[in-house]
Amino acid sequence: MAAVKSIEGLSLMFTAGVAAGALLSPFLPEGLHAALLPILSLPYFFQGRLRRLPGRTAAAILPGVFLLLGLFCATIPFPPSVPGALQRLAQDGAEGLRGLIGRIPFAYEGTAPLLTALLAGDRSCLSQDCIRVFRDSGASHILALSGLHMGILYLILDALLSPIGRSVPAQRIRAVLVVGTAAWFTLMTGAGPSIVRAFLFITIREICRVCGRPQRPMHVLCLALLVQLVLDPGVIRSIGFQLSYLAMAGIFILYPVLERWYPAGSSWNPLRRIWQAAALSISCQVFTGPLAWRRFGTFPRHFLLTNLLAIPLVTGLIWSAVVTLVLSALDCCPAVLIKTTDGLSRLLIWVLEIISSL
Repeated sequence: MAAVKSIEGLSLMFTAGVAAGALLSPFLPEGLHAALLPILSLPYFFQGRLRRLPGRTAAAILPGVFLLLGLFCATIPFPPSVPGALQRLAQDGAEGLRGLIGRIPFAYEGTAPLLTALLAGDRSCLSQDCIRVFRDSGASHILALSGLHMGILYLILDALLSPIGRSVPAQRIRAVLVVGTAAWFTLMTGAGPSIVRAFLFITIREICRVCGRPQRPMHVLCLALLVQLVLDPGVIRSIGFQLSYLAMAGIFILYPVLERWYPAGSSWNPLRRIWQAAALSISCQVFTGPLAWRRFGTFPRHFLLTNLLAIPLVTGLIWSAVVTLVLSALDCCPAVLIKTTDGLSRLLIWVLEIISSL
């Protein structure tokens, strides 16, 4: 029972309660939350007696409370709202980003729409042929803003902020800048479920880093899950939310097992790097594939090839695009950098076209 008292166990019990509430909500009587609230308050009023109970009995009560808490939250529709002024600022920021991308003289006509989709979450300018290529090659997840994009931006921020050092004050400054930038990007791109998950994950990791607390990946993921469901229980119905957490669970649970299958040796071995990328892709697909098949009736046949080739290209493209945008905003972007970004965009589309034709 000690394991059930951990954040993983409590988070999963709360999630089970929210899921049960979401499934049963059409059949639950009105005012159920009013009946649940007194029940949830009982552990507080009887805490003295709970302390005198045997350890196993007391340990079983807390998960039950979290299960009822999840059910309670699911019965109260209270979607989170963003202050109007902040929302307008985020919309203005997104519009400014789209305008900046549109002003850069890319030679390839597909580069600006692709960057707008990857960085601003706006796919309205993408051609139907481009969307079809991404879909048929199994790379649709690249166009949907997710933890992948936030993770790449997090690495860029980490690299840009590395010169400030690793002292305690520097770490605090770094955490504020990283979390603030991640929050702004989350709002600017519409705060989709997977982006919110990535933002919460980054925020919790940075808080743990500053406070000197351990950063066990599953602890961080389950705490992010708990916080996101507390803020918006209805998000559990979102397929993006479900796939996002399943993918991360696959990375943290299955990937370490697969990665250890490769013989010990230098971490810079190119074959080892290829195996690590393949293991990462397999881990995500094993956990997300059944749900994707059930919801969409499809399975990406070439997911391994697509991820091995496309993910490095997308990473390089976003790095190049961010530097291009910053220097263009400062009116000092060299032409060679614009051509590099343009070339990476062309190469990504070309690779996906070949894979989709297989």
